[in-house]
Amino acid sequence: MISRRRFLQVGGVTAGAAAVSQPLFAGKSASADEASLPPSLAQLKSRKNEAVPITKDERRERQERARKLMGENTLDAIVIMEGTSLRYFTGMRWWGGERTFALVLPAKGASFYVCPAFEEGRAREQLANAPDGEQADVRVWQEDESPYRLIAAGLKDRGIAGGKIGIEETIRFVFSDGMAKASPQATFVSATPVTAGCRMIKSAHEIALMRLASQVTLMVYEAVYRALKEGMTQRDVGELIEKAYGRMGFSGEASVMVGEYTSSPHGSTTPQVIREGTVIMVDDGCSVEGYQSDITRTFVLGKATDKMRQVFDIVRRAQSAALAAARPGTACGSVDDAARKVITDAGYGPDYKYFAHRLGHGLGMDGHEWPYLVRGNPTKLLANITTSNEPGIYIRGEFGIRLEDDMHVTEDGAELFTRQSPSLEEPFA
Repeated sequence: MISRRRFLQVGGVTAGAAAVSQPLFAGKSASADEASLPPSLAQLKSRKNEAVPITKDERRERQERARKLMGENTLDAIVIMEGTSLRYFTGMRWWGGERTFALVLPAKGASFYVCPAFEEGRAREQLANAPDGEQADVRVWQEDESPYRLIAAGLKDRGIAGGKIGIEETIRFVFSDGMAKASPQATFVSATPVTAGCRMIKSAHEIALMRLASQVTLMVYEAVYRALKEGMTQRDVGELIEKAYGRMGFSGEASVMVGEYTSSPHGSTTPQVIREGTVIMVDDGCSVEGYQSDITRTFVLGKATDKMRQVFDIVRRAQSAALAAARPGTACGSVDDAARKVITDAGYGPDYKYFAHRLGHGLGMDGHEWPYLVRGNPTKLLANITTSNEPGIYIRGEFGIRLEDDMHVTEDGAELFTRQSPSLEEPFA
């Protein structure tokens, strides 16, 4: 899947970079490719065996937590369709397009599934990962039948035909509308207090997977940084990053921005070439057993200008201020405030003039999820919430500096999964 940051890069990198230079590894055999790896990449070792998969028992605990939150939010059931929440609660990786596949998880009683009849075999195969997999109640519909009637019948069977039903936030309107019309006695509301309420709070196992993902990303960035040379293109760097992640046993990617294009937080489709003395920004991450990292490093090959160093120092202090402000009970908005105050007091304000985006976003199985560290957000941080911490200063027409590490709210404060970048010229010292 292409991230929102990579999406902007695809056109320029794939269509434009070929006109600037040839890919580093074009036309080489696998053995020649291996032999041609830069030394910093060749030294990388796989850490795949450190990634322990989520278990069926853990998913059962998640479903029980969801039932508890349903009770606290007066919901009788939640409905989940394809996407991250379905994977979170069942382990299923489902793609159904316009055909309804749904998990209905009641606050009391057994869950049930509604599935296209011709997909039942595939569904039951994947249900082996789900807590109720062996005894799953799967209700199938033929192509000329209404799946919404099956959902309505299931709600009636569970005694909640007129209940309050939570709809997972990513469900398409066509599906929620169909359910509402088939179950006119039910009240349909947002399931976010339940789904986000579960997914925001990470277990020790989830924290370990995210910590590993962040460590792997930083190791990849460092290996690629030590292999960079003047004249390389974004595409060249992207290939190095792909090779480095492959060496470490995980899939990952990164967007690469150079020079004045670093002043746009998510980059540009314009082909770019690395030169000494220009700012380079590398962003994104990898996935470890479904859990994401999201890290940005900004650096200069060669010597940075005094202005570049000054801006880097301000951004680094803003990141430290946000880290110090983050703790259980603190409003998400106030963590953004802490970082933004450092940047504004240093002359790069007001508001979003130079620090053009929120401080951070929740992170987990999705690269962006609840909660959001943005001005005015009253949501209180809780222990074991994970977010990005990514202040930046973007000076249009010149350069931008962003530092991003993944942050874990602990019982009495917060920590970064990776060490802060010390400088533009020695970013991994």
